[in-house]
Amino acid sequence: MFIFLITAVVIIIDQYTKNLIRSSFVEGDSLPIIQDFFHLTFIKNTGAAFSMLEGEYLLTIGIPIILIVIGLVFLIKNYKNMHITLKISVPLILGGGLGNLFDRIVYGYVVDMFDFRIFPIFNIADIAISVGCALLCIFVIFYDEEKGTKKNASD
Repeated sequence: MFIFLITAVVIIIDQYTKNLIRSSFVEGDSLPIIQDFFHLTFIKNTGAAFSMLEGEYLLTIGIPIILIVIGLVFLIKNYKNMHITLKISVPLILGGGLGNLFDRIVYGYVVDMFDFRIFPIFNIADIAISVGCALLCIFVIFYDEEKGTKKNASD
């Protein structure tokens, strides 16, 4: 199924990049790719997004498990009638969530590495979650579920 392929690709790329960083860097190491703009920096994030809930292990594992189960049930139940935007956005969110959840359970932290110096450091899973959420917002704002069409400006 297409949705599981998207989810699997996100998890594989995410885990590959995290393992590459873990095996090539020591925590705190930073490699400038574009000096003072973009670096690869290895940090261990024990919190949720942008290090919120730092050290709240049960919350950072429990909440994602609940959300992932809800997402999977939603996909399985509604797949045939889902708009393509949902068929892409939900698996991106699930893949990112599962990638970070795996890290939290196995290592006790999430590996973050993309460092733009003006923004919190993040990883592939975070990108997938952000893109998936953006697509989901676009769907909610512009798609009329009842009519199965784009919303009109007058709606």
